[in-house]
Amino acid sequence: MNSCILMAEIVQEPQLRYTQDSQLEVVEMMVEFSGLRAEDPPSTLKVVGWGNLAREIQESYHQGDRVILEGRLNMNTIDRQEGFKEKRAELTVSRIHSVTAAAQGASRPLVSATTASTARPQSVPEPARAAVGAPAMTSQVPATTPARDSYPDAPAVPDEDDIPF
Repeated sequence: MNSCILMAEIVQEPQLRYTQDSQLEVVEMMVEFSGLRAEDPPSTLKVVGWGNLAREIQESYHQGDRVILEGRLNMNTIDRQEGFKEKRAELTVSRIHSVTAAAQGASRPLVSATTASTARPQSVPEPARAAVGAPAMTSQVPATTPARDSYPDAPAVPDEDDIPF
């Protein structure tokens, strides 16, 4: 099963074009995602979308948007002018989700530049406390001890297979 989910930032504006034979929409864009470790440089990947999804990507997503891409990962071989072949990864997208809009709408309130300097931090509610003079709650459940400290090992099964794995 070839399934890939990737969170990335669009670094090249999606470009819509059409196939010659059936005039099917195709969109191509470049995305960038961070490396596994902090010292690793970010990686870029070509993303391709087809049909109605291609039109939606071209109309709704732009350079700088953070997105979650779902699709299939393909390897393409390209003949270089230097005389050698190069393999490049390409993601054929089947679904796309905007992270930028969701993050702004759900977790970060939109604040204009004029109100940002005058905004006050919200107060943090304090945890509930017991009333002064109230009797302390004590547990009346008796402590139990385990019936055994350890259990016997399982009986050994003879290995009749010649192959070690």
